[in-house]
Amino acid sequence: MTEVFFYHLQRQPLERVLPQLLEKCLERGWRCVVQASSPERVDALDQHLWTYDDASFLPHGTDRGEDVALQPILLTTGEGNPNDAQVRFLIDESPLPGSGAYARVIHLFDGADPDQLDRARENWRAATRAGHVVAYWQQGEDGRWRQQK
Repeated sequence: MTEVFFYHLQRQPLERVLPQLLEKCLERGWRCVVQASSPERVDALDQHLWTYDDASFLPHGTDRGEDVALQPILLTTGEGNPNDAQVRFLIDESPLPGSGAYARVIHLFDGADPDQLDRARENWRAATRAGHVVAYWQQGEDGRWRQQK
């Protein structure tokens, strides 16, 4: 069964949290697909992942590029899994994927955005109904993520 993790962004923006989580996935040998709500958002994330840290980079591409199937991290607006990812990241207001094709789905949402909060709640209910393992994560004052019960 797929694990569905909900990360409630309150202390840091998506642009700071997403690269950290992607790095952890790559360390585990997992391929990732990041689903955004628009081509413009994909382009902004594409640029950000090349420049977010002078000391490292995240190998990635977009679904409009070449060799899509070879990308360890693929940025897309689509619902497919062309790079055979084990982890799917949902940002903005992306819907929960319909199949259990992933080991983990990570939904990152901004708690200050009512639309993202509504989508996260909708995805939580859908994941629970589908019988997935569901977990909610919040960031503490020290910056560490803690699973909330």
